[in-house]
Amino acid sequence: MKLKMYQVDAFTDRVFSGNPAAVCPLDTWLGEDILQKIAMENNLAETAFYVQRDDGYEIRWFTPTVEVDLCGHATLAAALVLFNYENHGGSKIDFYSRRSGHLIVTRKEDVLTLNFPADSYESVDLSVDILACFDKEPLEGFKGKSDYMLVFRSEKEIRELKPAFHEIIKLNARGVIVTAKGDRVDFVSRFFAPQSGINEDPVTGSAHTTLTPYWAKKTGKNNLTAIQLSQRVGHLTCKYLHERVEISGKGKEYLIGDIFIE
Repeated sequence: MKLKMYQVDAFTDRVFSGNPAAVCPLDTWLGEDILQKIAMENNLAETAFYVQRDDGYEIRWFTPTVEVDLCGHATLAAALVLFNYENHGGSKIDFYSRRSGHLIVTRKEDVLTLNFPADSYESVDLSVDILACFDKEPLEGFKGKSDYMLVFRSEKEIRELKPAFHEIIKLNARGVIVTAKGDRVDFVSRFFAPQSGINEDPVTGSAHTTLTPYWAKKTGKNNLTAIQLSQRVGHLTCKYLHERVEISGKGKEYLIGDIFIE
């Protein structure tokens, strides 16, 4: 069996930055074990697979170790592939996820905008287990549907933060978002998810479904600018729509090829 595969750097306008994602278009769903093995072989934060359904596409996302409920950067990558290489007409794509419902991507020139459900989150106590995860103490903590979110004092703290992965992996969550007010943008963040097979994710679109509502309420602004401060760095603009959020960025193609499966 031969499958087409693309690799795209998401939330950036140049290669070797942003967050790389593999995208595999499928005619029909393969077994979950094969999908997981492909993602493991790719060894990227996410591999997205999609199958056309009527006027839209069903999409799934796999890390090297698990299937995840939602992935922003790989959805952006899949949309770029559809618009630029897989003959999708128009400027809107309707994706459907079994785990996250209806997801929309629109294109305006070279900017792609994800329309995702906003996360709901609650305040949590800064327990010993949470405090053990980093070398600095956060100001406050929250728990969304999938992740913890910890708020720190400054962009400098986020940049210099040292994670204890052996402690983070013990938390009952997909991962941990850390965030603070930005010096040049509205907010900055990083994301750590060793329990999902990714120590530090370069740019995490789905984390911004939690970050956007929080910072919109904190700043009183519905339109926000953001940077994820990983080594590769990602640039995003976000819009709070109450029940939904918009997350916008660019993508850059890196690789187009074929994979072969016996």
